[in-house]
Amino acid sequence: MERIDSVVRLDHVERVTSTSQVDVDFSGRVALVTGGGYGMGRASARRFARAGASVVIGDIDDARGKETVELIRGAGGEAEFVHADVGLEGEVEALVARTVELYGGLDYAHNNAGVIEPFARVSDYPMESWERVIRTNLTGTYLCMKHEIPWMLERGGGAVVNVASESTYKGNVADLGYTASKHGVVGLTQVAALQYAKRGIRVNSVAPGNVETGIIERGRPYMDEATLRRLETAQPIGRLSAPEEVAEIVLWLCSESALLINGARIAADTGWNIS
Repeated sequence: MERIDSVVRLDHVERVTSTSQVDVDFSGRVALVTGGGYGMGRASARRFARAGASVVIGDIDDARGKETVELIRGAGGEAEFVHADVGLEGEVEALVARTVELYGGLDYAHNNAGVIEPFARVSDYPMESWERVIRTNLTGTYLCMKHEIPWMLERGGGAVVNVASESTYKGNVADLGYTASKHGVVGLTQVAALQYAKRGIRVNSVAPGNVETGIIERGRPYMDEATLRRLETAQPIGRLSAPEEVAEIVLWLCSESALLINGARIAADTGWNIS
C-alpha cells in the first residue's frame, strides 16, 4: 500500500497523520457521490477518481460541487457535477439518470449527503428541523438506493456505502433528529443488503466518529469553546478524523477485497463506540 500524508487542522494547530491508501483499480467503473462538495464526500469522490473511476458529484452547493470536479480534473481524473437535493425524488432520479447518460452505467455509490440542526431537547425540537433532517439523511438515503440499485443490477452488481454515525451505537444526548435519522440509515442498509445479496450488490454503512467536515463547521456557532474542544478530542485517538481517512474505508468496502462484507456497519471512530 502506498503511504500518503494528510493534514488535519484542530483549533489552528496542524497535525500530520499517515493515511494508508487502499490498493484498488476502478478503471472503467462509475461512482456516484452525494454531498460531494466538501468533507467526506469530496474526499471519497477524489479517491474514487484517483483509483480510475469516472465520478459524478451530487450536491445542493453548486460552487463547492464544481470545485470538487475541478480538483479531480486537475489531478487527471474524470468527473462531472449535477445539482441534486437528495430529499427530492425527482432530483435524485435525474442525478442517477445523468450519471448513466454520461458514463454508461453505475457501479458504486457513496450516499453521503447529510445535515444536522441546532441541538435541542425533545420538547423544544422544532418540527421544521425534524422534517429537514429526516428528509435529507434518511429519506435521501432511501431515494438514492431506490434509483441507484436498478442501474447496478444492469451492470451485474455493485456496491453501496451509506453514511451512518457513531451515534447509532449509543445515541447522543444532543443530536435528536440526526441520531434518529442515522439509526434509520442503519436499518435501511441492512434491509437492502439482504434483499440484493444474491444479485451481486453489497450494501454497507460506515459510522464515522467526529470528522473535520462541513457538518462540524456548521455546528461550531452553536457550541461554546469547552463543548467544541470536547467534540474535537472525544475519540480515543484524541483528535478529529480526517475525511480522507474515512474515504479509504469507503473505497475498501466497494472493492473486491470486501466481497464478504455486506449489511455491515463499520465503526470508523477509533473505538469511541465502546468507550
